[in-house]
Amino acid sequence: MPDSPLEPLSLPRELDAWRAFAADRPVERLERVAAIDQRLISEPGLSLHERLALWNEADIALAEAAAPSHLISESHPDAGVRETAEKQAQAVDAVQSRRLLDRDLWSVFADADESGLEPDEQRFLSQVRRDFRRGGVDLSDADRDRVRELTDRDTELSLTFSRNIREGRREIRVPAAALDGLPDDFLAEHPADDEGMVTLTTEYTDLMPVREYARDRSVRHALVSAYNDLAWPDNEPVLAELLAVRAERAALLGYGDWADYETETRMIGSSTAVRTFLERIADAAAPAAADEYERVLERLRRDDPAAEAVTIADFWYVLGALKREEYDVDAQLVRSYFRFDRVLDGVLATTGRLLDVTYVPVDAPSWHDDVRTYDVVRGAERLGRIHLDLHPREGKYNHAACFGLAPGISGRALPESVLLCNFSRGLLEHDEVVTFFHEFGHLVHDILGGHQKWARWTGVATEWDFVEAPSQLLEEWAWDAGALAVFAHNDAGEPIPAELVERMRTADAFGRGLEVTRQLGHATTSYRLHVDRPADLASAVDGYYRAASPVTPLDGSHSYAGFGHLTGYGACYYTYQWSLVIARDLLSAFGDHLFDVDTATRYRREILEPGGTRDAQELVESFLGRESTFDAYRDWLGGA
Repeated sequence: MPDSPLEPLSLPRELDAWRAFAADRPVERLERVAAIDQRLISEPGLSLHERLALWNEADIALAEAAAPSHLISESHPDAGVRETAEKQAQAVDAVQSRRLLDRDLWSVFADADESGLEPDEQRFLSQVRRDFRRGGVDLSDADRDRVRELTDRDTELSLTFSRNIREGRREIRVPAAALDGLPDDFLAEHPADDEGMVTLTTEYTDLMPVREYARDRSVRHALVSAYNDLAWPDNEPVLAELLAVRAERAALLGYGDWADYETETRMIGSSTAVRTFLERIADAAAPAAADEYERVLERLRRDDPAAEAVTIADFWYVLGALKREEYDVDAQLVRSYFRFDRVLDGVLATTGRLLDVTYVPVDAPSWHDDVRTYDVVRGAERLGRIHLDLHPREGKYNHAACFGLAPGISGRALPESVLLCNFSRGLLEHDEVVTFFHEFGHLVHDILGGHQKWARWTGVATEWDFVEAPSQLLEEWAWDAGALAVFAHNDAGEPIPAELVERMRTADAFGRGLEVTRQLGHATTSYRLHVDRPADLASAVDGYYRAASPVTPLDGSHSYAGFGHLTGYGACYYTYQWSLVIARDLLSAFGDHLFDVDTATRYRREILEPGGTRDAQELVESFLGRESTFDAYRDWLGGA
């Protein structure tokens, strides 16, 4: 065990202990917050230094209550524990909103004399004051009460929306003969029943291979259609009310729309800037997307001469066919080098080498037997702990994301974070390998940046439209022949050939414009649902996607009902392209040497380890030695 005075969080083993953990721990933390607030209000003699330190103590307690509650609500196998955790997450959010409406607490900071504060204290005070204003503390009594109701309702609706997606798994049945083109291992895991039918689910382990390999267009359309109706119709009224609640709240708080409210604390700064940015991305992607679409449509018509358009259910299959036929990249051959256990080892080895850390397996209790736990170590120091929950199961979060578990506080608490993913236990698609690297980027950012004095800046707590950049940067190592050669071996022990990786990289450039337009569909939907608030969600969303990309949605689909980012990202799904612009620029600093020690060390120290203690733009400029530009993204989009 590495030498460290700090111990990780002790998790329960038995179900009853988990029930108590989910119920009691957040309550104790909220009681601690109440005591801190009482002291702030009742002790006017406290110095401003002391008041800020106490507010930070409350932030720590709130994070210790919120993080496990959100994680457990999305991951614990017992439905009762998930329900308890969800209620506690809702209680934490309610306390947070109520505090920012408390005029007595506001008076503790509103007109305090700032003289003598350290720079970090001044920044902290400025953000606390901003939080109070955004919370509605200076509104009339009636409006403050209404904002409180709306904030609580937003939390309740968001949790319901996420729960409906998590529990919205769908199935279809197709004839076994209709699975022509699927890999042998997939077919072996999906035997036909007595009627000669095979059951397919909307879990990623079924969805991704089917949309990639199924030659039968009707099968692809049926499964993607089922996936696009995830949580529908249940989430239709939930989303409609959520949009109304957010619009009213923004108006009461004095913002033009919900996007103005959300972007105030982000790099982009305003709703208008989001619209302008999306237009810029659309203009940049349009030429490549138009050329690519003609090639994709022509290839689809070779299989189906009557095809009038390339739909989202055709996109990955046809793209894969073109890459196989024109670039000599056979996705089934590629996946033979990516067996899950070897990929896991490879992600650990690659990030360990890049970031100068070691992952030490730990036999520790967790919420499920699938969870693998590691201490993150450098030299003799334990920097934090990670938990990897990587395979699908009923009732579990059904996408891929990083969740906090314990906020790291310098000298007091080790950071702990969790990956919830849904990977196969066998062979992975290369896209899944890229996803694994991406999500692991969040994980290491949270650990390496999780050693701050102030809870609000620890780990990944940077501007929300910067937080994806380190993860998008790390994806590049999943495309590097040298990195892949270490772990990407087939079952005969042969490493993936460097020339195959080079062909993969070349092939990846084709379809990039179309993929960006597909992402623009998501970003436009996220933004315009909150800004335009259409009465007919299905019609409006269908229009957003058709305007954004020549790859069309399926007729009659309701993908917005399963669009989980509409809760956490709200109007701001633009974040993924905004941060990708930054990530491509960060990558330029590495040149052709992804493991260059000096560059990697500077990246770790300038981008990851500061957490949110400095503005993101300052972090980027410090690492690059210049202002960030659009150039590297434009080159990437053009396939250069």
